[in-house]
Amino acid sequence: MTASTALPLALIQLEVPPAHVAAKIGEQSQWFIEALALQPDEYVIVRPDLGESLPEFGSVSGAILSGSWAMVTDHAEWSERTAAWVRAAVDAKLPLLGVCYGHQLMAYALGGKVDDNPHGWERGLLPLVSAPAIQQDPLLAAFPAQFSAWLSHRQSVLVPPSNATVLAASASDGCQILRYSPQALSVQFHPEFDRRIMIACTPPGILDESQDVQGKDWARALIEAFWQQTRPVSAAQGA
Repeated sequence: MTASTALPLALIQLEVPPAHVAAKIGEQSQWFIEALALQPDEYVIVRPDLGESLPEFGSVSGAILSGSWAMVTDHAEWSERTAAWVRAAVDAKLPLLGVCYGHQLMAYALGGKVDDNPHGWERGLLPLVSAPAIQQDPLLAAFPAQFSAWLSHRQSVLVPPSNATVLAASASDGCQILRYSPQALSVQFHPEFDRRIMIACTPPGILDESQDVQGKDWARALIEAFWQQTRPVSAAQGA
């Protein structure tokens, strides 16, 4: 007899929040677990910043690369090692989703340019505009022409990789969604955020704390669609 066992989703957590943030809302991996209502057997947390090895491609259904308070341009050892893994994962056709730092790291790893955003720190609930190409995207074709998302970043993808397709932009950042391959994409915004997380991550007096997503949360819909895309991946075991 044969049996199929679903492979876990890798949550690649890239460092930790400041202590006062973590005390309020936990660490990045927990935000994704809560956003997707993941069960314990549906995910594995990987910490390259602690020296942990990145997952073997056949051992996971896909991977989400988290945001971070670090900077891609610091070229930390764990970041460069993760970038090399990203290149190999794309070649292996592993489903990948990069978020904020993860977005910048994927773009950098695949040949793009990352640096400080010349327009300054982009944060809060902000409008994004979809590019026409989103209508042909295998995952995001239903996205509207404009939607809102939570943002908090100082660095940006200033030049996308030559083979990447830009699927959305904001007034201050031309690369809010990048598609690299049928299996790999990244987003500058935070689909795992809600109002509570955004407030906890923002210094007092900067954010309009009355803001909240109105109508369908398309950013959250993106991460949910990615999760659903990875779930059919399984490994046959036994004979």
